[in-house]
Amino acid sequence: NTAINKMSSKDLVKTHTAAIPNFLTLAARMQVVYENEKKLQSITVSLRMEKDKKIWIKASLLGITMAKVLITPEDVSYYETISNTYFDGDFTLLSNWLGTEIDFEKAQAILLGQSIFSLDAKYKSSTVINKYKLQPKLQPSNFIHSIFINPENFKISSESLSQPNEDRMFTVNYGRYQQIEGGFYPTEIQILANDNGDKTKIGVNF
Repeated sequence: NTAINKMSSKDLVKTHTAAIPNFLTLAARMQVVYENEKKLQSITVSLRMEKDKKIWIKASLLGITMAKVLITPEDVSYYETISNTYFDGDFTLLSNWLGTEIDFEKAQAILLGQSIFSLDAKYKSSTVINKYKLQPKLQPSNFIHSIFINPENFKISSESLSQPNEDRMFTVNYGRYQQIEGGFYPTEIQILANDNGDKTKIGVNF
C-alpha cells in the first residue's frame, strides 16, 4: 500500500500491464453525467464488453432507450432511437464525444483503469504523494503527458495529456477500485477535456 522509491520504471510498467483484469466477457451498469458548454445530461448506461473485440453500450433516460453504440477495433456504430438516426464509420464520433483522439484500445483501457499510452523503456518513474508517477524521459514539445499509479493495485489513479500548440488537454481521474474474481475494476471515472476552449466533462459511476 506504499509507493517505494526504489521501484524501477521497467518493473512499474510490467506490473501495471499485468494488472489488466483477466476476463472473456464483462457486464456492468453505469450512471453517466455528460456536460459541455451547451448541455448537462445524466443517463443510465448498460455496458457489455468482449475483451479486445467488442464494446456494446445502451444508453437510457427514465427507462427509455436513447441510443445504442457498438465499438470494435475497426469502427463505431451508433443508433439514436429518438430521432431514428444511424452512424457507421470511424472513431471520429467517439473522439468528438470524449474531446480527444481515441481508438478501441484507448476506449477499453479507460473503462478498465489501464493506461491509454503505450508504455516502454523510454519512461522514468518517481513517487509523488504515495503514488507512482511515470513520464517520458524526454517530453515532446507538443505531447506532454504523465501517469499516476496506485501502489495497492497498480491501476491508474490519474493520467493526463497536454498539447499546448493546439490548446488541448485531456485528463482521466479514477476513484476507488473494486475487486471482482481477482481483478480490479474502476467504480468511478472522471474525464475532463479541453479542445481549443471547448470543454467536456464526463462522470461515470459503475
